Amino acid sequence: MLKDLVISKTRVKLLENFLSDPTQMYHVRDLVRRTGEEINAVRRELARMESVGMVKKEPRGNRLYYWFRKDYIFYSDLLGLIAKTTGLGAALIKNRHKLGKVSLVMFSGNFVRNLPRKQPDEVDLLIVGDITLPELSSLIRQEETRRGSPVNYTPMTEEELRFRRNRRDPFLLEILTGTRVMILGDESDLVG
Repeated sequence: MLKDLVISKTRVKLLENFLSDPTQMYHVRDLVRRTGEEINAVRRELARMESVGMVKKEPRGNRLYYWFRKDYIFYSDLLGLIAKTTGLGAALIKNRHKLGKVSLVMFSGNFVRNLPRKQPDEVDLLIVGDITLPELSSLIRQEETRRGSPVNYTPMTEEELRFRRNRRDPFLLEILTGTRVMILGDESDLVG
């Protein structure tokens, strides 16, 4: 099964495209433009991905549209990998030393899946540690420009996290009860 996941650079680029915004469908020519790969390589990888159940296709007009299957066995695992290697996740990991002493970074499940927030004050990103806020704000602005929508983020010190956890703070409990993807740090350190 693991050999089905990543066997070529074309597959990696296709996974990045599909899972950076899993709500979208793509036609073959669009994927060729997005990946910069040859059309035959893209078609070959799409056929392989379809044969192992990663993607599904649907003809519309004279085009074939593909989307990533949410019932694929490694869907959430791949979402986590893509969240760490593209977009804001990759920027936070790359610049973590400029951000200060970062111990935990968590994205909400809706943020990773590019779904709208259920409530307007829902947190997309929780970052824990002694954070350099101007550097973090710069990375957030870049992601907001890329997505075309605001990112709701909360920086918190480790002491504040422990205090809120011990007091069973409703704000923190709401974050902890939702789906999440850990970008940096261990989930057990977050939930205590």
